[in-house]
Amino acid sequence: MPDVLVRDVDVVVLERLKSKAKRHNRSLQSELSVLLRRASEQEEPISRLELVRKIRSSIKNVQTTDSTELLREDRER
Repeated sequence: MPDVLVRDVDVVVLERLKSKAKRHNRSLQSELSVLLRRASEQEEPISRLELVRKIRSSIKNVQTTDSTELLREDRER
């Protein structure tokens, strides 16, 4: 398996990673490998604009009730 070298890691970050590895009963190397694997498996988050477009296209032909009419009916009760 290829090696990866990360230079200039902040001391606080390194200590947190070591602590996390210890909690999971892993070596630092093993913990980093797990974290990198999980990060690489995550899907890229879709942008808000893409999400809005997706929602709009899915509800494009949906008929909605005019809320003004509903409010008028409710007030007349």
